[in-house]
Amino acid sequence: WFGLRHLRANGREGIRALAEVAGIDSGQEMASVDISFKIAPRINASGRLADASLPINLLLQDDYAVCRTIAQELDEMNKERQSIERGIAKEAEERAAAEFADAPGIVLFGENWHPGVVGIVASRVSRHFHKPCVILGAEGDDAKGSGRSVASVNLVEVFQRCAHLLGHWGGHPMAAGVSLKTVDVAAFTECYIESLQTLYPDGLPEPSLEISAWMEHDELGESLLEELDRMHPFGQGNAEPVFGLRAVVLEELADVFGEGNFRFRLPARASSKRGIAGIAWRLGQPPEPGQAVDMAIRFAWNYWRDSRYPQVTLVDWRPSQA
Repeated sequence: WFGLRHLRANGREGIRALAEVAGIDSGQEMASVDISFKIAPRINASGRLADASLPINLLLQDDYAVCRTIAQELDEMNKERQSIERGIAKEAEERAAAEFADAPGIVLFGENWHPGVVGIVASRVSRHFHKPCVILGAEGDDAKGSGRSVASVNLVEVFQRCAHLLGHWGGHPMAAGVSLKTVDVAAFTECYIESLQTLYPDGLPEPSLEISAWMEHDELGESLLEELDRMHPFGQGNAEPVFGLRAVVLEELADVFGEGNFRFRLPARASSKRGIAGIAWRLGQPPEPGQAVDMAIRFAWNYWRDSRYPQVTLVDWRPSQA
């Protein structure tokens, strides 16, 4: 909490310029989600694609005009990173569905895939198929990339069984970096799949989602958000709560945009004329109006210009079991 306030108030021109380019209003307090989804991706983009010294220069610079120029350059790099990521992810998801439909894991190598963004793609593919996934790009004669796992599947144990095929690797049970010779990719893929079959002979654990608390949607309001504000910042060791809502019936058709994203509005509460706005990212088709569904949500402030309002982020949904 103190660190977030200090970050906004410390007077560093580089932070101010980067926040403005990222669309964080100057009057709002910076939240952990702003760091995760707005500040950090722009700082990381240059290291993924080009020169990692650029954000260092930004943070050490005192001239705001120079900082603004660097921040805009980082923003353009981040847009390029997103474009590259979308292209690789689309191809990877199509190949995974065709090549690994019946396998317990996924290994994909692309000669034209940028090694700097494959970790992000691995996370996306792993979540989409609920399988431990390794995505590799080419760098000379080497294949370099990242692995991402799912709950209860230890990626380190899998890699240990295939270590004789790897040049360098390291990480933890849920994520690891890896490099090997491109000529060994096929053998590694075979070893990886066989290791998963040996370690998990009954198949991978079914996907699950831990709900912090079940609530009525009438309980979602500004007083709850003020309580949640006292729990910030969320992150490793202090996970953001995921709330469950039972038998929610949307009254309006959701607004679908992008790749599986949609905006929606919860039913109006007794104390208000309109329901709370909601958004979902990469969840595919939204619930139909009139359909009773159970929702897993995160609840936070959404900032727009000089104002803020409550917003739910839909984590997942299912036909109601209430």
